[in-house]
Amino acid sequence: MGIFDKLFGSEEKESKEEQQALPWQELTSLEQLGHIQEISKTKTQAIFKHSTRCGISRMVIRNFESSFDLNNDQVDLYYLDLLNYRDISSEIATRFQVFHESPQFIIIRNGETVHHSSHSMITPQVLHQFV
Repeated sequence: MGIFDKLFGSEEKESKEEQQALPWQELTSLEQLGHIQEISKTKTQAIFKHSTRCGISRMVIRNFESSFDLNNDQVDLYYLDLLNYRDISSEIATRFQVFHESPQFIIIRNGETVHHSSHSMITPQVLHQFV
């Protein structure tokens, strides 16, 4: 059955992905942005802007999740569904002075953007510089 596991996946692979679920906090209100700015003075904050209909965005978030290696006490991770919360995406661009892209990853420290990247440049390893 080894070839079928490679072609169609296996239960072992699925359970590994479930174990690696990250502590994403859904970004669903403009008020959360003020909280993110304030908390960033003591703890790194990161926002992943994701288009749920985009295959590239889906691939990027999967790769990010599979290589994430930090603890919950080092960084807070926020997930923004761009299709449902366009107003929040626009406010992020204004407040944190970043041009909108999708997918996009923004790291905030001391109330300001210290890093942002898009598409294949999104990796969790960059977080190590800011925790």
